[in-house]
Amino acid sequence: MSVLKVIEVLGNSTQDFEDAIQNIVDEASKTVKNIKSVYIQDMQVTVSDNQIVEYRVNAKVTFGIVEV
Repeated sequence: MSVLKVIEVLGNSTQDFEDAIQNIVDEASKTVKNIKSVYIQDMQVTVSDNQIVEYRVNAKVTFGIVEV
């Protein structure tokens, strides 16, 4: 039987949404093993002087629980 766990993670980037998502995977994988998927829950940008300055992503990271 397989059991999965889900955590909610916020990521950001000054480049684009794809980079923000990759940052989530990179950082989460430092402490979470066996990542199965990333569900993008919400995306937003911050704006300054009519220019996008930051891309933000709210995501749910799903990973398998390691059996001992």
